[in-house]
Amino acid sequence: MEFLVHITVSIPDDIAEDVVAEERRVGAQLREAGVIRRIWRVPGTTSNVGIWEAFDATELHDALSSLPAFPWAHVEVTPLAVHPLEAVTGDISA
Repeated sequence: MEFLVHITVSIPDDIAEDVVAEERRVGAQLREAGVIRRIWRVPGTTSNVGIWEAFDATELHDALSSLPAFPWAHVEVTPLAVHPLEAVTGDISA
């Protein structure tokens, strides 16, 4: 199941450096595992938006809460469903 995930992080300055380094490491693992399918920064903010994949909302929550910055994150999740124009083959002429 795919989810649109919007994360805004506000890490206190006194611990930011350590958390950011660990966040990148864990994020890279989630990306490699296919949990984070796509991810973008939102320019001018401390936010990112991405397409995450998990079996269900509980599995997604487990992945999100594994992020070191999770205690300082505001997370918005939107479950996604396939649109009729989105054919499996990518051909919308069918």
